[in-house]
Amino acid sequence: MNPQDLTPREIVAELDRYVVGQAAAKRAVALALRNRWRRHRVAADLREEILPKNIILIGPTGVGKTEIARRLARLAGAPFVKVEASKFTEVGYVGRDVDSMVRDLVEAAVKLVKEEEMQKLRERAAEAAEDKVLDALGHGGLGHGLRGAVARVRGEGEADRPAAAGTRERARAQLRAGTLDDESVEVEVAERAVPVMPFMGPGMEDMAQGLQDMVQGLGNNPILSMLGGGQKRRKRRVRVREALELLTQEEAARMVDMERVIREALERAQNAGIVFIDEIDKIAGSDGAVRGPDVSRGGVQRDLLPIVEGSNVNTKYGVVKTDHVLFIAAGAFHTAKVSDLIPELQGRFPIRVELDPLTREDLVRILREPRNSLVRQYTALLATEGVDVQFRDDAIEELARIAAEVNERMENIGARRLHTVMERLLDPISFDAADLRGQRIAVDAAMVRERLQGIAQDEDLSRYIL
Repeated sequence: MNPQDLTPREIVAELDRYVVGQAAAKRAVALALRNRWRRHRVAADLREEILPKNIILIGPTGVGKTEIARRLARLAGAPFVKVEASKFTEVGYVGRDVDSMVRDLVEAAVKLVKEEEMQKLRERAAEAAEDKVLDALGHGGLGHGLRGAVARVRGEGEADRPAAAGTRERARAQLRAGTLDDESVEVEVAERAVPVMPFMGPGMEDMAQGLQDMVQGLGNNPILSMLGGGQKRRKRRVRVREALELLTQEEAARMVDMERVIREALERAQNAGIVFIDEIDKIAGSDGAVRGPDVSRGGVQRDLLPIVEGSNVNTKYGVVKTDHVLFIAAGAFHTAKVSDLIPELQGRFPIRVELDPLTREDLVRILREPRNSLVRQYTALLATEGVDVQFRDDAIEELARIAAEVNERMENIGARRLHTVMERLLDPISFDAADLRGQRIAVDAAMVRERLQGIAQDEDLSRYIL
């Protein structure tokens, strides 16, 4: 099924595979995505008038705000960029200008569409790569290299053509079967050098990137080679397996029609792009003061306003309209409230969703249910060393209990606390994994208590001892 055709219920079900709980937030983003599908099916005269309903996610760190937005974009095949509101400042303060988020979105769209096109062309590119590898291995056949030239002078070409063609096809069959994977071969590949650019101050990153792209676009100009610009080619001796992958990627990139990619990328960024603005609470004034950093907080909000309302932004690929870009903002809002944002910006985020702090039961589910759960990750990592680690149910319960307890006593960092306890728990096994090859290790509640009994005290001491 096309991801664009998913119903809100199906979108929520997909998000449930990676994010535990937070039903209200999932429901809000699912409706936003479905409304895009609906918008494309209304009459053209009304379509431009239907604007996305931007969302503010309110909740403490580590409860899934960023993950929900990222998984939504991946599910929809949409360009996605995450920015931090605290990185932006108004003119006169060190930082990035707000237009850069749109330029980053377009870059993400170009990369996304180019990768899709390269995937479509991969079969043709693989055949071209095979031919280059066969030539490098000396199976070029008639007409390739010095041997073919000598054969033509002697008049032996026509008689030997069937035999040469048969040899080449046998070599191609071996190549595809993988029997030549470990052979060494010398191939010529493009080397994208990083041009040496003069230092540019904060806020001028886009200009530096533009100069870099301009220099690289001039190709192998010998005058510019001293600057490190343009594409260079050099010979590398690698194994056949690696050579095939390198040349396939290079051939696929060469076959891509970049003009069509850019047109599609601009269209997708404008009509399907998702910008996730994190830490928006950091630019909300809490008491109306205008001292210190508060001077620039109001400026950032005023600069964000036209982007979120809808404006035209110049990028190196063309002008991008932000009217139909979906903006999802997020913040903990511990010391500030959404109402502390300027009224105009509040009005551009009509959907507000509060995410729940994670309970012990939620942490248990996070360890068990998601496809990319930490338990599965660590089990897979240690399996590469030949160590079979098995987590029992009581161990998972105990891990969740300790993580929840530390979150209550210390800063509540949500599911990120699980990274701390898991790393501490498995540290001895990970360190000695090479010596434990072939062993099966069962992790139970007793082991968890033994390894983690001092973690809360260590966290307390870390506040005072550096």
